[in-house]
Amino acid sequence: MLTAIAILIFVTYSILIYYYNKSWLQIPLFNVNAGNVNTPVTVIIPARNEEKNIAVLLEALARQTYPAALTEIIVVNDFSTDNTAAIAASFAGVKVVNVTEQVSNSFKKKALETGVAAASGSFIITTDADCVPGPEWLYHMIAFKEKNNSVFIAAPVYIQPERSIVSIFQSLDFMVLQGITAASVYKKIHSMCNGANMGYERKVFYEVNGYAGIDHIASGDDMLLMHKIWKRYPDKVHYLKSKAAIVPTQAMPNWKSFFNQRIRWASKAAYYDDKRIIAVLGIVYLTNLIFPVFLIAAFFNFRYGLLLIGFMVAKTVVEWPFIQSVATFFKAGTVKKYFAVLQPLHIGYTVISGFLGQVRKYEWKGRVVK
Repeated sequence: MLTAIAILIFVTYSILIYYYNKSWLQIPLFNVNAGNVNTPVTVIIPARNEEKNIAVLLEALARQTYPAALTEIIVVNDFSTDNTAAIAASFAGVKVVNVTEQVSNSFKKKALETGVAAASGSFIITTDADCVPGPEWLYHMIAFKEKNNSVFIAAPVYIQPERSIVSIFQSLDFMVLQGITAASVYKKIHSMCNGANMGYERKVFYEVNGYAGIDHIASGDDMLLMHKIWKRYPDKVHYLKSKAAIVPTQAMPNWKSFFNQRIRWASKAAYYDDKRIIAVLGIVYLTNLIFPVFLIAAFFNFRYGLLLIGFMVAKTVVEWPFIQSVATFFKAGTVKKYFAVLQPLHIGYTVISGFLGQVRKYEWKGRVVK
């Protein structure tokens, strides 16, 4: 009975991964046609204790090819206790606004809400303080928005790996999430995005009442907002597949901070209004849960040990084409070679972080969040 259930779950998962890969490959690469762009844009950067990163990001934004006259940059200082605000203020043309209202849980939402209220641009683009976009980033975002009449854009993010296993693991894991994000948005399967690289019309933010209704949730400043917008404009929410629009970001420095980040992400799952993604998360979680269940069962019947090995090989084979496809786009050949070796670690982390995201508090930016 256990084996039959496991096979059914795994077959469903395999079909899902095949569909994601097929959909990813169908997404056309966006090519910018020469021409004028005229959308006033505001880049909002929520920042708390980011003195080590903020200058590098602002220097990258100063190198953007998008017209400076149409660009506004706002750094939202979220009660930093270091020199983040002073460093940001030293850059010409950068507006620093401070979060003045203390909240108990949804800190980043309050920072973003503060930034949107201070913005003058009609299109908002958000990124994080530890990101370093290339010079064509804003131009591609806006050119895509104008060509497709987009009210919301999800765009690619890539974690730059270093030499450590924790860094390589994060890069690989996040790269797969990006492939799923792209396929999901393109095929309108469910709402996914990442706040390090997304954009939306300012007026639409207020049309859907911003974070009202989701402002009590610690995480979800990106996906939960996206779904609110999707419900009103299902045909104007798009994914931008462009190498020039990739925003590189940093990996968490250690396993503790990595798990805290992923637990934070997992914590919003119970609040998804998008029931489609709940079904997908359920399939993914149950597929990974097969392995610890088989491991425990193997202590009582060695046959489950053989099944454990067989399912591990099968999972790797099923996922490999998708890994290759997405890694080619992100030029992540070095990372993908660790895929098979890190498979057991990925399974364990998925099961543990998914569970802990629903039952425990976590620490983020020096704050305890529940």
